[in-house]
Amino acid sequence: MTALIETRDLTTHFYTYEGVVKALDRVSLCVDRGITFGLVGESGCGKSVTVRSMMRIIQEPGRIVDGRVLFYGRQRQGEKPVELLSQTEAWMQGLRGDRISMIFQEPNAALNPIMRVGDQVAESFLFHRRRSMAEKILKDLADPDTRVFLGTRRLQHTLYARTASNPDAALLRISRKIPLLKRWESRIKKEAFRRATAIIGRLGIAHPEEVAQNYPHNLSGGMKQRIVIAIALACKPDLLIADEATSNLDVTVQAQILDLLQELKETEITSILMITHDLGVVAESCDRVGVMYAGTLCEEADVSDLFAGPKHPYTVALMDSVPRFHQEGELKTIDGAVPNLVDPPPGCRFHPRCPHVMGVCKTEVPELKAIGTNHKVACHLYGDKGENDV
Repeated sequence: MTALIETRDLTTHFYTYEGVVKALDRVSLCVDRGITFGLVGESGCGKSVTVRSMMRIIQEPGRIVDGRVLFYGRQRQGEKPVELLSQTEAWMQGLRGDRISMIFQEPNAALNPIMRVGDQVAESFLFHRRRSMAEKILKDLADPDTRVFLGTRRLQHTLYARTASNPDAALLRISRKIPLLKRWESRIKKEAFRRATAIIGRLGIAHPEEVAQNYPHNLSGGMKQRIVIAIALACKPDLLIADEATSNLDVTVQAQILDLLQELKETEITSILMITHDLGVVAESCDRVGVMYAGTLCEEADVSDLFAGPKHPYTVALMDSVPRFHQEGELKTIDGAVPNLVDPPPGCRFHPRCPHVMGVCKTEVPELKAIGTNHKVACHLYGDKGENDV
């Protein structure tokens, strides 16, 4: 497989009054084309910070202090990937929502309560697809049956032709501020709303024309989550990032959303980066998985390999703590507590809770090393001489 997006030694800090929170420490992962990559770990381990750093939407007082984010996208063979951390903010705005989209954890926070959901989906088309919509309207204007006042047909043709060639042209920006001329924009907005209604319908929502006219408070939790997915999928992105997209939904709706994402990966998008703390979701939906602990990536493997033979002591403990249906006795827990990232422990950040801790674990940070085919682990138990028994 070929890579779609890759991070190398990604490091992010938050500068607070209590001190510098070392939220990410040299995180390196790679999402290949055509797969669903799961990023799993406890709350606060850095999953959301990782993807927000990749998209450069870290909020203050956060700052990316080191590392690289390489986006391979649709470049031709032999072309170099794009280094996202070195691009301008204007360039990144063109990327977000177009080539890379994100489904946020809480749909109520992601949706504007005073806008129709159809308009919110249409915003993606207005921001990223003005050129293709203008081309569609030019074809309509060429149809002699299209009802347009003869005196304005030539002017509208000029404005739409300019939009099709350069949506950011100064003439178009000026025309939107002149009341008499900005009417041409209404046809663009109608086309965007039509496309928004169509994608809402493709997500399995009944009566999409009626739903598009509704406001978020008129919809159920599952419907709102589908609208958020519609916004993310409007421009058919290469990479869809799902940040706890099903955590607040009941089990039935959760299964529907996961099935929908899997179907969309086969038809609409290239790859999915799924953030979750639910190992069941990972086992059901993902092809490859990375396990995070306290801002570090401790293990990465194919899902089948990870569940059949976890290597890192934290991954082993995490899986042992999952309740089983026929389990007898007390539930297993992980001793200790997650460290304070203002002052993380030296060496391996898991060593204060690790049952296999050694002296080297307290002083040296373990490197993420390959220990088999498509399996990597950051643990001193696996040295250069090969795999040790855990």
